[in-house]
Amino acid sequence: MELIPLQAIPAQNVETTLANQSVILRVYQLRYGMFIDVTVTGVLEVGAVICNNTTLIIRNTYLNRNVGFEGDFVFQDTQGNTNPIFPGLGTRYQLLYLSPDDLTSFGVADT
Repeated sequence: MELIPLQAIPAQNVETTLANQSVILRVYQLRYGMFIDVTVTGVLEVGAVICNNTTLIIRNTYLNRNVGFEGDFVFQDTQGNTNPIFPGLGTRYQLLYLSPDDLTSFGVADT
């Protein structure tokens, strides 16, 4: 599990390398909630995914295999059980990268 650093601002891009792939995460607040786009090696793999507390972003191993990205992302509320909003990003609301091993320990099987 790896913490993805975020700032408490309404829209941001984070560039990083995960699972030996170049990843760009676009995190943005809209009227209806916080959303994320995941770009892997220059290809938008999932877009406009709503960010809910403790809900996987890529969400299933079938899609995960199709996009060729190992692992997933999840937001975690460190002070309760609410969905993320930008004023708490990076502190109360943390974005975590979960490796395939992390997913197994969280009960998500690779089927």
